[in-house]
Amino acid sequence: MSIRDPLLPKRHPQQDFFVCDIVDAAIKGDMGSMEHPVFSLTTKPDMKAREYRNGDTFMKVSPSSYGLATVHDRDILIYCISQCMAALNNGQQVDRKLKIDAHALIEATNRPRGGRGYALLKDSLRRLQGTQIETNITQGGKETFSVFGLVDRADVVRETRDGRMQEIEITLSDWVFDAIENNHVLTLSPTYFQLRKPIERRLYELARKHCGKQSKWEIGLTKLKAKTGSQSTDKEFKRMLSKVITDNQAHEHMPDYTFELSDHKLVVRPIRTTLTGTSLPPLKSDTYEEARHHAAGWDIRILEAEWRDWVAAKNITVQHPDKNFISFCKKRGPYKNEELF
Repeated sequence: MSIRDPLLPKRHPQQDFFVCDIVDAAIKGDMGSMEHPVFSLTTKPDMKAREYRNGDTFMKVSPSSYGLATVHDRDILIYCISQCMAALNNGQQVDRKLKIDAHALIEATNRPRGGRGYALLKDSLRRLQGTQIETNITQGGKETFSVFGLVDRADVVRETRDGRMQEIEITLSDWVFDAIENNHVLTLSPTYFQLRKPIERRLYELARKHCGKQSKWEIGLTKLKAKTGSQSTDKEFKRMLSKVITDNQAHEHMPDYTFELSDHKLVVRPIRTTLTGTSLPPLKSDTYEEARHHAAGWDIRILEAEWRDWVAAKNITVQHPDKNFISFCKKRGPYKNEELF
């Protein structure tokens, strides 16, 4: 019996990854959505509101009549964030209102195309606009109580006679746009859009956010379940984790990290060959101290991993790695909002 590949196939292999205004945009996700359980893990309509609390901070996510936004709906936000960050890095101005070619978005995020693909895209836009979030967690700046949707508005500007979208206008919420303006984002692996299971995407996001380039990151299963947003029983959640780990041991399909269960904890470790930027030498200890001064409040090891990823993605020849990393940290600047978890 043949075993199904745990990764989705590349549906559009003949195309460059991003084929709209900025074709080399690196995939970026906002840290707030990576950190907190904003999106539903189910692929069926999820009509159940949920709350997430940690100390004095809280988040309540409520569905519209179309259900909660899902992990796969998040693809659209990742695409928007990636394009905006690439534009900013190129010295261009960005705005909360974006014009997007629907065909380019579908290809970039490895979603199905054709009539069904466009219908699914419309459903995603409905859920993103309708899902309501109440929280005192902000992406940047001071802490406030906020109520908002993930997308303020979505309009199909042009549509063919058979109902296929050609151009979409999306107005991002302040929550998402604050992350862009404050550079509160992290680079994701291109393989992210091929991860088949929502739980795999959430595990990768949490690993990217919390582990970064550290030697390992551990989290108890109870807290992990809350962070993923899983509504399953404890027993079923542990079974799902075990299945992901077993599949990854067989196929090595999870990007950047390895996962294992140990004493009721999930242990995450980076795959060194993909995260360390082996073409660059180790940095000097004094470099880290200076970098912390320029990028106060940031996890300097995560910044180093981002810098190495950026150098590799852009194929940059670095003559003076320590000076280059310091310059990278100067551009990042101090972290404007203290981490809450």
